[in-house]
Amino acid sequence: MSTKKKPEMEFRYYEIPQGERLLALLGNTWIRVYGNDTTDIKLHFHNLMEIGYCVSGDGNIVFGENVVPYDEGMLTVIPQNYPHTTNSRIHTKSHWEYLFVNPEELLSEFYPDNPLFAKKILDRINKKEQYYLKGENEQLVMIVRMIMDECRNRKSYSGEYIRGLLLTMLIAIARADKDIVSQQEHYQPHGGIYQISSALEYISKCYMENIKMETLAESCNLSETHFRRLFAENMNMTPSEYINLVRIQQACELMKKTRCSMEDVAARVGYTTISTFNRNFRKIIGTSPYQFKKSSENYQGKILDAKISAHRGW
Repeated sequence: MSTKKKPEMEFRYYEIPQGERLLALLGNTWIRVYGNDTTDIKLHFHNLMEIGYCVSGDGNIVFGENVVPYDEGMLTVIPQNYPHTTNSRIHTKSHWEYLFVNPEELLSEFYPDNPLFAKKILDRINKKEQYYLKGENEQLVMIVRMIMDECRNRKSYSGEYIRGLLLTMLIAIARADKDIVSQQEHYQPHGGIYQISSALEYISKCYMENIKMETLAESCNLSETHFRRLFAENMNMTPSEYINLVRIQQACELMKKTRCSMEDVAARVGYTTISTFNRNFRKIIGTSPYQFKKSSENYQGKILDAKISAHRGW
């Protein structure tokens, strides 16, 4: 008896431009055929929250095992580390525009003296995906489109204007949580990558610490042996390889945006020795940290490693 083929899974990472609070992907560049014409569903997840708005076109969005039709005017809110993909209607193009944000960093900025409140909001917006058809949650749609329009046509005090809208958007997403329960109560993610999602979240927040496999397994309510097997099956890499990927990604960001020494960079991303940092950096990027620092633009694409299904975002 044949076994059901596991869907392929990709990890895509996105970079927020230096000095900005978000990455906006706007305009005619994003009029394209999304997905592919095969029956294989290739899910992906990424390091930032994705807010998408469908300007035109139609097709399906796959949230794990849930397939949702989309058309013009649909808004999606997809948390970090949440498996999904978009597939246009066969042989036709769709026009999507996207905002990518790091809600944890934004909430830390907005509420520096109230981390518990910030965490409460973060937990709500990361709880599950949200999607709204045209005419639904028009207030949130309006806020998102105002941010997109400001990113498209920068005006005076644009940075502060966007900052205020981002806070409003995150609060609106958190408030919407109760309103979408009935919409999705039939869908309870189970199995596959969902069983290790807690570990992915833990790694994204604690990559700089000494992470033990026992802790990751416990966060998923699994035995260590079962956790390691599920992780490898769904991620096409071991937990240790994924931790190193996240650490090296963060190291690249530090080297491009700060003047930290290599020893400081290594320590800040979780490596206790510079030799271990250098070895893992070269394995993933293909060059030494020092060479990357001198020519970072030439190596940005090299963190993509097909073997472990890690892909740079758009």
